[in-house]
Amino acid sequence: MNHLPVSHALAGLAACVLLSAFFSGTETALMSLNRYRLRHRVKNGEAAARLTERLLARPDRLIALILLGNTLVNVTAGSIVTLVTLETWGEEWLAVANGVLTVVLLLFAEVGPKTFGALHPELLALPSAFVYRPLLFITYPLIWLINWFANGMLKLIGAPATARAQHSLSADELRTVVAEAGALIPLRHQEMLVSILDLERITVDDIMVPRNEIAGIDLNDDWDEIETALREAQHTRMPVYEGDLDHIVGVLHMKRVVREMVRGELDRKALVALASRQEPVYVPEGTTLNQQLVAFQGQRRRHAYVVDEYGDVQGLVTLEDILEEIVGEFTTQPSILHKDVHAEADGRLVIAGSATVRSLNRALKWSLPTDGPKTLNGLILEYLETIPETGTSLRLHGLLIEILQIADNTVKTVRVLPAPGLPGVPGAEEATPE
Repeated sequence: MNHLPVSHALAGLAACVLLSAFFSGTETALMSLNRYRLRHRVKNGEAAARLTERLLARPDRLIALILLGNTLVNVTAGSIVTLVTLETWGEEWLAVANGVLTVVLLLFAEVGPKTFGALHPELLALPSAFVYRPLLFITYPLIWLINWFANGMLKLIGAPATARAQHSLSADELRTVVAEAGALIPLRHQEMLVSILDLERITVDDIMVPRNEIAGIDLNDDWDEIETALREAQHTRMPVYEGDLDHIVGVLHMKRVVREMVRGELDRKALVALASRQEPVYVPEGTTLNQQLVAFQGQRRRHAYVVDEYGDVQGLVTLEDILEEIVGEFTTQPSILHKDVHAEADGRLVIAGSATVRSLNRALKWSLPTDGPKTLNGLILEYLETIPETGTSLRLHGLLIEILQIADNTVKTVRVLPAPGLPGVPGAEEATPE
């Protein structure tokens, strides 16, 4: 080493360690980048982000370049240490020198830089793109040759050499991303985003108004009864049918009815003519809410009748019902948790049996099962396996329930004591499944 001073050799060794640290740290940083955050920065016009995205579009080339550079500098470092050791201390110190070099490379060129790159990927990855892009251009023939051999070996073991990394997220993965957003997204907005994702799993059966709860006009009733029903109507649209809901003539818009009533020209024939202006929309059971929302938008309608496989009407689903799944209950009184729930002074809740299980879970933070009956009435009847009498009490999934009203073989209203740990009603029937 007479031709090369030791100081110069050590300076070259230090440069090799720094270059090795650069390759190791930037490799980890580039592979740890959040692709969606990177894409956002690209849309904002950041040159470094755009260049980085181009590099990551072909990770095989980028990895080959990084490993080629890292291998060259590590081999160079080893050669320098070997020459310096042989010239200065002799062959017997060669193993010690290489051991020291291994520890130095491990700590300062591998573990430290890779850890920093994993913790601060954008800080290292984006600036490094300005280095790797020209290096890739200069070494492209060699990189292409390396990839050709590497891809050939991948084909031999049956791996798709031309496959691209997939960064699309499934609905469940998106839910996890939203849940982990923390303070970046307000809790209310997180709930709404998750509700939107849930639209593909919830069907119209889960939120529809049951058939027996649909208010309508039966043309077979006396005209006096029909007029009374029209005057007392609480909905802007009502179905007009003959005999039952399976024979709907049309959907009546109450605004038109009021005009005819004011003119004194409303009779049975005029009522049928008004209802016939708008035909009912039918939707099969099992239709997901996202499908129905798109259908409402395309048809410019706000409600549809859910039918079973035999064409019989099972319930009514409205645009408002779907929107409530996203944004929550619509009410002008903030103190009201749900339209079917009324709180008593002692903290007990009086609930309509027709209330859907999903809406109760959402409004009251309960955990009633949603994979069976869709309403509270159905849930009670399923567990009891009989139609209860008024005054019957039971425990259902930790809730103490008292039957207040039975009508038409259904549970109309119940009183619920949801608070855990409170004493139950003596003789209450246990309905919680084993």
